Amino acid sequence: MDFNVKRLAADAGTLFSRAVQFTEEKFGQAEKTELDAHLENLLTRAESTKHWTEKILKQTEVLLQPNPNVRIEEFLYEKLDKKVPTRINNHDLLGQSMIDSGTEFGPGTAYGNALIKCGETEKQIGGAEREFIQSSAINFLTPFRNFLEGDFKTILKERKLLQNKRLDLDAAKTKLKKAKMGDARALAEQDLKMTQSEFDRQAEITRLLLEGISSTHAHHLRCLNDFVEAQMTYYAQCYQYMVDLQKQLGSFPSAFSSNNNQSTASAAASISVPILPLSAPLPATTTNASSGFTELQNFSGSRKARVLYDYDAAGSNELSLLADEVIMVSSVPGMDSDWLMGERGNQKGKVPITYLELLN
Repeated sequence: MDFNVKRLAADAGTLFSRAVQFTEEKFGQAEKTELDAHLENLLTRAESTKHWTEKILKQTEVLLQPNPNVRIEEFLYEKLDKKVPTRINNHDLLGQSMIDSGTEFGPGTAYGNALIKCGETEKQIGGAEREFIQSSAINFLTPFRNFLEGDFKTILKERKLLQNKRLDLDAAKTKLKKAKMGDARALAEQDLKMTQSEFDRQAEITRLLLEGISSTHAHHLRCLNDFVEAQMTYYAQCYQYMVDLQKQLGSFPSAFSSNNNQSTASAAASISVPILPLSAPLPATTTNASSGFTELQNFSGSRKARVLYDYDAAGSNELSLLADEVIMVSSVPGMDSDWLMGERGNQKGKVPITYLELLN
């Protein structure tokens, strides 16, 4: 083993002189060479970039994976350079539960069919969420991590080297001030000239690296655009899935559609529009039901009616309904033709005729 004692002694002397210079600066007993204002601003900008990159990265990870235990597990997989296993997300779990329950209740029933359709949509949303997370991880999180673990670590290394060169320079200046003899002073001047050159060269290297922060900002801006686009695509997909689901679960009755298209003064009154499952038949379209309701609306009196579907009242003047219950209904002068007055004991309110079947 080639052991260079002189080199070891020189390195030890350099470290000692740096330690002495640093200590004297802290106690105000030695002068300190200040960096130029431009370099100081670049250093401040780099620190700020590092701080906010870390914060944005952390909060984005929380957004994409709220479970801290799962985040730790994914971090370990990444460090071990192993593929993260595919996980079933909450939308998938909810969707499967809905499909299983709908199958048990019966796909032929209104409720069972609706549950199956909702479950399939939830699974679609789960798939869209996985694509969003994967796209965000590749196009947004990875570049941010690469900056923190690569470029910024290089900046830290060169900045530390610059600090050491600055200590060497100031130590050489102090040594020159203390030199008395001609030979010692000439040696100190030569040492100062060399340390000044090394400091200037390291300052230039550090400056060039720090000026690269502008390129980092430009790159992160592109990554931000990719992240926003991924979010937009994800939410647009979810919205379209829910719109399609709503169309499958219910639609406006034809009578209400025609009324909503008229811009008359009488249409200013607030009218709640019931939504019917598409899988269920509309009793109002049958000949017998239509004639029965028409007869009831043209003459006074009340009739028994069976409720076909659950209905949640949209206002205090309406009556909530439960499927298969029997209520009394009657016509009130001036009421819209698609509504009747319903009574259940002491409760009274408007009910939509499309949810009712008149009994003999």
